Amino acid sequence: MEKIKLAFDNSYARELPGCYVHWQPQPVPEPSLLFFGEELARELGLDPAAVDEATLASTFSGNQLPEGATPIAQAYAGHQFGNFSPQLGDGRALLIGELVDRHGRRRDLAFKGSGPTPFARRGDGKAALGPMLREVLIGEAMHALGIPTTRALAVVATGEPVFRDRYLPGAVLTRVAASHLRVGTFEYFAARGDHEQLRRLADYAIARHYPELADADERHLGLLRAVTRRQAALVAQWMGVGFIHGVMNTDNTSIAGETIDYGPCAFMEAYEPATAFSSIDRFNRYAYENQPRMVHWNLARLAEALLPLLADDQQRAVDLAGEAINAFPDEYRRCWLASMRAKLGLNAGTAEQEGSDVVLVEEWLSLLQRQRVDFTLAWRRLADAAEGQVQRLRALFAEPQALDDWLAKWQSRCAAQAGASLPASPAAAQAARAQAMRGVNPWIIARNHRVEEALAAASDDGDLAPFERLLAALAQPYREDPALAAFAEPAPAAFTAAYRTFCGT
Repeated sequence: MEKIKLAFDNSYARELPGCYVHWQPQPVPEPSLLFFGEELARELGLDPAAVDEATLASTFSGNQLPEGATPIAQAYAGHQFGNFSPQLGDGRALLIGELVDRHGRRRDLAFKGSGPTPFARRGDGKAALGPMLREVLIGEAMHALGIPTTRALAVVATGEPVFRDRYLPGAVLTRVAASHLRVGTFEYFAARGDHEQLRRLADYAIARHYPELADADERHLGLLRAVTRRQAALVAQWMGVGFIHGVMNTDNTSIAGETIDYGPCAFMEAYEPATAFSSIDRFNRYAYENQPRMVHWNLARLAEALLPLLADDQQRAVDLAGEAINAFPDEYRRCWLASMRAKLGLNAGTAEQEGSDVVLVEEWLSLLQRQRVDFTLAWRRLADAAEGQVQRLRALFAEPQALDDWLAKWQSRCAAQAGASLPASPAAAQAARAQAMRGVNPWIIARNHRVEEALAAASDDGDLAPFERLLAALAQPYREDPALAAFAEPAPAAFTAAYRTFCGT
């Protein structure tokens, strides 16, 4: 069987010895290709039509690596639910190599579930099919929503079971990321007092993700500030669609600003800020409402790790780090308000309008919370209301009078904006606002009951049809198609009340 040829340029392995161990994936007995992202493959320079399915299955199971692959297990540490683990690392993952895609972006190609590594900590290094398909569904949903994310290139069934609470079919995921550099990667070397390796790692991160900082006088401080800005923007986007990561440890916080590691993740349905689904998050540390605060906390751990690089004087380093990290709340609030304004169909507004716009958003969210209204559909039906079609929105509320009172305030703000922009006609202004709102307020998200149905069918019955139908629906979240209406419906209340997600390890 001829090997796949990919234009690897493995800079991490080449430039950062000591940050990884060379390792090989464990062969699997019966590789079978279950999912392959053809559009992403073409982006990476791989023509799906030029490779047969058996070769794809063999390659993306790890049985036969592409030419130029340099498989390594990366070293990193991490704060997990607030507790520091000085050595975690790729226990069941391997970075196969890096590609420069057709757009000139450097991308990691990595396996998950390819067998134990020296970082496995007595784990089997394997992955079950269900969690790997979840990575596909949620990652592709986030990509379609326009949220920075890692993506799945392939899922291959291994032909052997893995044991969790029961025996489950095994699988290997191939993941594509801007990089797998994490806050925990920096913590690993800081905890060991290896400042020279820490400096090399920071300079590598700058060259790869923030090249505009390469010649800056305080480039490492610039790195901290840049990561802080990206994470603020990312989490604001999560909050805008009701996404709950569920395991936001520092080893799952990307330096590149991508969403990474879709384990016990889920989407909120009825708006409740305290919503948390993760079975391993026993104290709801990573509940929906806590996510901005927890990312801020994670960034503080990055700041601590970078202290030796910020200044020779320790107090000066602490002051600089504190200044950078303390900018997060305002930066997040700015990103959050921009997102909320867009969802409300409002422009940036004046400085004088900022306070009143925040109040308008908070009153809307409070209204959703009090009446247990579905978060996604409420925003979507608000776009209908922008065109005067209020009944579909009112139908979501048990007590619509309170909605009517808020709508009057919102419509007044919209009218003030329309008056300032001098539209061709009021009807044209309404139509333009509704169209803009439908471009940022999805109709379809990865509803939890639909995800679980798809994963159960694939894992228990070997039936991929529900997975494939859901994946297709998630690809166009902003377009209403009556044929896909079932994917836009909230889960039954009884399902959501008892719903718990699991890490999948």
